[in-house]
Amino acid sequence: MSTDRWTPRVTVAAIIESQGRYLLVEEQTADGLRLNNPAGHLERGETPEQAVVREALEESARAFVPEALVGVYLARLQGAADEAGARSDLTYLRFAFAGRAGDVLPGRALDAGIERTLWLTLAEVRASASRHRSPLVLRCIEDHAAGRRYPLQTLVTHPGLGLA
Repeated sequence: MSTDRWTPRVTVAAIIESQGRYLLVEEQTADGLRLNNPAGHLERGETPEQAVVREALEESARAFVPEALVGVYLARLQGAADEAGARSDLTYLRFAFAGRAGDVLPGRALDAGIERTLWLTLAEVRASASRHRSPLVLRCIEDHAAGRRYPLQTLVTHPGLGLA
């Protein structure tokens, strides 16, 4: 019996909509320039809410206030490129949050690899699916557009973990 444990990569995503448009980032990846939600990996010691606030700020230069959980997604991406560009089958557990974002903060640079931010309509997001970093980009936005919202209290961080 193998002692190796399978562990998904835990990520967070900010689903930000304003006046019928969704905020996406255009980023450099091992597969070239791709579109993504402001998103990234949960870091040690963070709650998912803390991580999405941090990632949205790093990738969009905007303060993000989570208001609801859109969904929790488990996705296996075959032949995905990891941070070093190595290809393998990777599984992601994504927590997507709906919320508000302020204006771009003066003097705040976008994270390394992020080329720019874009505001796209749902139709434009759908039309650009071939450029998405993963199928979760569109799925999270479509769930948001369909009105899926769960209270933030749905996610519980156990106080014994020293988080929150």
